[in-house]
Amino acid sequence: MLLTPELFPVGYAPLRLHAELDFATLPSIRERLADIARTHGIGLVYSLPAPAADGGWHISATLLDAHGTVLLDYGKVHLFGEEERKAFSAAQAAPGVVDFNGIKTSLLICYDVEFPESVRAAATRGAELLLVPTALSAGFETVPQVLIRARALESQLNVAYANHSGHEDGCDFLGGSVVAGPDGSLLAAAGDGAALLFAEISTERVNEAREQVPYLRERRPELYREWEGSAPKG
Repeated sequence: MLLTPELFPVGYAPLRLHAELDFATLPSIRERLADIARTHGIGLVYSLPAPAADGGWHISATLLDAHGTVLLDYGKVHLFGEEERKAFSAAQAAPGVVDFNGIKTSLLICYDVEFPESVRAAATRGAELLLVPTALSAGFETVPQVLIRARALESQLNVAYANHSGHEDGCDFLGGSVVAGPDGSLLAAAGDGAALLFAEISTERVNEAREQVPYLRERRPELYREWEGSAPKG
């Protein structure tokens, strides 16, 4: 499985994409990416703009299998910053879960993973592996270094988080891609430059973590909804 950063095939530059990208080229880009998966016999996750129901565009992520077949699409729910909100529409669908080579796999995009509700939604749908294309700028080091590992631990699943590095359209990217295990352990980590990370994950470690401390089984969602409903407004 090759996981690439957010909007990697066209570059992470929301306003430039909105103004200059020829959206008619997207099907040919998707076919080229499918051909990469087929040629090399690998799964592939890429992120591109995708049409939204309101006539605008979502930031999307797509999971392909080794035959170039689409297994899963996901639209970014939490848009970050003024540029994203001007250029794209926020999606609303919950993260889906599919079987990828025997591993229940789901997708989020960048800012989505910073909300525990998003990761928990994938976990409660059975996800054992969460793949997160991202475009995180420098100055937010605690996200890959602390938060990603916490998300993996609290929802007891593997999380792979792939970020840009370098500079593009006025943004300095952090790099710092990570893969975290279901016990919060760090399985792989990149520095601030371009890197190809390798990590091996397993469903056995997911099952062990969920048996040892049954966070998912012992949740009380009805009570949490009651708490939220009784919270002061504003």
